[in-house]
Amino acid sequence: MSLFSLTKYGIAPVSLYLVLRPLLPAAQGPLPALSASLGFAGLALSATSTLIPLTGEAFKKAGFQGKDLLKKNGPTIPECAGLICASVYCLLLILFIPYPFSDVFAKCKHASLEGLACGDFPHNQLATYLAAILCLLIATLLGFLDDVFDIRWRHKLPIPLIAAIPLLLVYYAENGPTDVVIPIPLRHWLGSVIDLGPVYYLYMALLSTFTTNSINILAGMNGIEVGQALVIAVSVALNDLLYLPWSFRFKIGSLELGGVYGAGLSHGSELLVERHLFSLYLMLPLIGVCAGLLRYNWYPARVFPGDTFCYFTGMAFAVVGINGHFSKTLLLFFVPQIFNFILSCPQLFGLVPCPRHRLPKIHPENSKLLIPSLAEFEEEKPTPKLTELVLNVLSLLGLVRLTYGPVQKHQSNGSNGHSNPKKTPKRITSTTNLTLPNVLLCTFGPMSERTLVKLVMVLQITGTVLAFALRYGLARLLYDGDRR
Repeated sequence: MSLFSLTKYGIAPVSLYLVLRPLLPAAQGPLPALSASLGFAGLALSATSTLIPLTGEAFKKAGFQGKDLLKKNGPTIPECAGLICASVYCLLLILFIPYPFSDVFAKCKHASLEGLACGDFPHNQLATYLAAILCLLIATLLGFLDDVFDIRWRHKLPIPLIAAIPLLLVYYAENGPTDVVIPIPLRHWLGSVIDLGPVYYLYMALLSTFTTNSINILAGMNGIEVGQALVIAVSVALNDLLYLPWSFRFKIGSLELGGVYGAGLSHGSELLVERHLFSLYLMLPLIGVCAGLLRYNWYPARVFPGDTFCYFTGMAFAVVGINGHFSKTLLLFFVPQIFNFILSCPQLFGLVPCPRHRLPKIHPENSKLLIPSLAEFEEEKPTPKLTELVLNVLSLLGLVRLTYGPVQKHQSNGSNGHSNPKKTPKRITSTTNLTLPNVLLCTFGPMSERTLVKLVMVLQITGTVLAFALRYGLARLLYDGDRR
């Protein structure tokens, strides 16, 4: 039996204990719902790892199958495994609903109440949690429709806006803040705080669109979608842990962590602790399902996650970033995705030809290596000046490789009606596709798919380290006071 199998089956009893432990009155400890969430994360790992291989043939019979485009003569592989992950994830979040409110149930049990409900029940927290689950369910449905109908990129970009509607309405109903603190260098012109009003809701809607599509754009290789989602989820969870009231104290330089509502980054704020606990309740099970899927999606992949996975994971990140009020910190964890999205914009918005698949292509002389794929321009149409300008700038930055060829200009010959070609140089005939993997191949040369994905994961982890350094180190240069 492999180490992964031992982990998969050995973690289930421990997870069940953590889930049932808060239900035992004598075993109540600090943050009981958090220990239950950790148990649900273990169950998510076990359930996903068990169900994915069992349902592979069923997906293939239903038509959800495809060939690995980066392997020569590769086998047919089941697709849409993200539907299994999303189903397990949403089911566990629904089962987890009573745990964050267990203390309220205990108070109501021992109080003499009149009426049908406890007067101090946190309805706003329950509404936020239920809205989050509804957003995830809608995102899962829309992602599955994308897997079924294979929606074009220009049409799928605004789809996540639909899934974000419940979240935005709950945020509005709770009078969520729409003001932002202005960085010190800009306060001379804009003041210390500015209320964005409806623009802030537009920002939140666009955030949900970005987090969903950015993972989907940086996709197509074994393990890359699941790997980046796992790294981001772990990063968000680590950030949340810094705000929790631990029963011990320790110092990192001048920063003191730990202590019940008295130290650490929560700085005595119970509201901050509740926000980051909410984030952890969503991130821990997400880490579990991502870890379970990565086992079967890593090179060589035995299943493909499909668009469903990208939709529901991206929406999960948007939900915690918006409800936890740390959307700027969340975006710092998406630095590779932001770079890839900005780089892809000329193709996504029609300046540069955008083929159906922008994956790297197999090396013609060595099928184990990958080289940058190309987007070719039509010979009959001249390249627009704006397109040439954008590509030339990207070429100067070393982000693309351009191929030039002659421009055919035909002038009519009055004597015989034939045309005489006149050739002019410097016409762009093709460019490497505008994605991060192709940039890495242009920079470091041909490499295997496994090595390329590992390099992307190294960049993702490096981005996380830089994000923490910027958020908790350099932020004081732009903001005064304690920016927690």
